[in-house]
Amino acid sequence: MLKLGVLVSGGGTNLQAILDAIETGKITNAEVGIVISNNPGAYALQRAEKHGIEAVCISPKQFENREDFHKALLSRLKESNVDLVVLAGFLVAIPPVIVEAYPNKIVNIHPSLIPAFCGVGFYGLHVHEGVLKRGAKVTGATVHFVDTGTDTGPIILQKAVEVQPGDTPEILQRRVMEQAEWDILPRAIDLIANGKVCVADGIATIKE
Repeated sequence: MLKLGVLVSGGGTNLQAILDAIETGKITNAEVGIVISNNPGAYALQRAEKHGIEAVCISPKQFENREDFHKALLSRLKESNVDLVVLAGFLVAIPPVIVEAYPNKIVNIHPSLIPAFCGVGFYGLHVHEGVLKRGAKVTGATVHFVDTGTDTGPIILQKAVEVQPGDTPEILQRRVMEQAEWDILPRAIDLIANGKVCVADGIATIKE
């Protein structure tokens, strides 16, 4: 049974998608062991508590410096015996010390088709603002492993979503979540939990 540690900063809609997928059997051989947020007011923590899951706030504001925050975060993940770290809307950069502790065991959901509209500065609504400003006709979401770069780790799954006339960043964000993120993040977790994802030479492949 793969034990998940889900890191989230806000409402936790992707966390809810994971919990729903576990309950309906779309994700097998996995369970959420702990939910950690950097934001004490994150609704994701309440979602976790409602499901009887340990919910913890570890905020950079609680520490004198980022290094101490990173140590505390890593320590809590290890204490919880987490097998896979899932970044489900976690707006804090993951430092090398944590990436190195969990090689190809940290996954992130990014709201665009990487390598488009990704990297430094492209997070949250900024991604969708960039898509609309560029006049892109198609966007989507990507689940990838996390490495020491920004959105540069091996891609596991992607799903395209059409940009429609009259879209605002908020409308597009919602469509990408509903049509792509809530679909491919649980699917990727299920594939990993069942040993169907391999990484070699920086490329992730899915076994049949």
